[in-house]
Amino acid sequence: MELVDYSSSIYSIIPALLAIILAIVTRRVLVSLSAGIVVGALMLVDFNPLNALIYLKDNVIALVYSSEEGMNSNMNIVFFLVLLGVLTALLTVSGSNRAFAEWAQNKIKGRRGAKLLAASLVFVTFIDDYFHSLAVGAIARPVTDRFKVSRAKLAYILDSTAAPMCVMMPVSSWGAYIITLVAGLLATYSITSYTPMGAFVAMSSMNYYAIFSLLMVFFVAYFSFDIASMARHEKLAMERDYKEEVIEGVKGKVRNLILPILVLITVTVFMMIHTGSEALAADGKPFSLLGAFENTTVGISLVVGGSSAVAMSTLLIILERQVSLQEYGKAWVAGIKSMLGAIAILFFAWTINKVVGDAQTGKYLSSLVSGSIPVQFLPVILFILGSAMAFSTGTSWGTFGIMLPIAAAMATNSAPELLLPCLSAVMAGAVCGDHCSPVSDTTILSSTGAKCNHMDHVTTQLPYAATVATASAVGYIVVGFTESGLAGFVTTAAVLVALVFIVKKR
Repeated sequence: MELVDYSSSIYSIIPALLAIILAIVTRRVLVSLSAGIVVGALMLVDFNPLNALIYLKDNVIALVYSSEEGMNSNMNIVFFLVLLGVLTALLTVSGSNRAFAEWAQNKIKGRRGAKLLAASLVFVTFIDDYFHSLAVGAIARPVTDRFKVSRAKLAYILDSTAAPMCVMMPVSSWGAYIITLVAGLLATYSITSYTPMGAFVAMSSMNYYAIFSLLMVFFVAYFSFDIASMARHEKLAMERDYKEEVIEGVKGKVRNLILPILVLITVTVFMMIHTGSEALAADGKPFSLLGAFENTTVGISLVVGGSSAVAMSTLLIILERQVSLQEYGKAWVAGIKSMLGAIAILFFAWTINKVVGDAQTGKYLSSLVSGSIPVQFLPVILFILGSAMAFSTGTSWGTFGIMLPIAAAMATNSAPELLLPCLSAVMAGAVCGDHCSPVSDTTILSSTGAKCNHMDHVTTQLPYAATVATASAVGYIVVGFTESGLAGFVTTAAVLVALVFIVKKR
């Protein structure tokens, strides 16, 4: 089917612009993406409804199955998300959260230790932001309450370690999602100088907002750096006696939490090395650890790791004999349901990625930017746009789905050397906006996990997020002019230190 060429027309921006505007106005990402997809499909086939249906049908089928390759590799990511939801539910029903909380209360001796415990648990629960916010909230809240750490501080710690860590880890739902999107973009523009994994690692190293948000959390936890309304909440917490929390559910063992997570990480990493080494051998290249990770098959590795973790959790539940078959089945159903929203966003994001590529939106926009805005400002502009969109819609994933294809097209056509910095800027902006947004799922779940008033969490977290965002924006300006990720990192660090010093002095 021959598609209409919009590469030199302003109409090429309509599908993406419609999706963005509707997302901001309605705050309903799926509806907004749907509108952009349908309108874009009609435009590409010269408004022939039947051809538009055929175009959409072919693209949707291609997401699942292709005659050349069989089942599309995208489906491995879907299977992993389902397994992740099931694992989260099984860890809850097994009572492992309760067991770990009771263990931690006997080990922690002060307020600083309680805060550092809550922050450090992200290195165990980084597989998913929802899982992190709810599980760590349940685990750490009794400990932070005992040492009179405010619920607002706990909510900030949960939120600022959830998405910022998940977005940089390939062994997570976020990492798998982004790697898949990046793989599609590299294929769309026939870019062979990066592998999807290699591009993801490089992008993560330039995700200044995520990196320095994490560092800021540990700084705040260790030095009690309380600014604006957070200082008031911490003062009130010192004067308040929280009632002892009672964690409902069966009483499991700490191993029920630790072993499945260790299995997930260990098996996934092993499979990534194994599939990468097979790819190297097939190409006649010698084995190297970096080469294996750059040529790995992420989807299959995640599915095997997720299946192994679910199997381990199931085995532990059988050994404990405290969960009935009916409760076990309900956990599976609840876990699968919890991931349906994420899977839906993923499919819609893949589809609009194809539509935006076929409409050649980025090629048209890049021609405007190259003529009116210096390409050196592309990273910081994309960071700001990504932040604004994620803040308005409350979703990082929706922002990734809409903005990454546009950023890739603009960079490819106007400044190929800035491709990865531009994609990194979108990632950082999406996390920043989602982090600050009162309608963000992660923000809401962090409030829920900490049992903190939602708007108290939003208002106490915003000053910290704004400080890191300001420093990150300066870093992306430097990257645009120097093309050096290291220069941007050093600049971001220097600006952030200066801002912290100024705030602390005041």
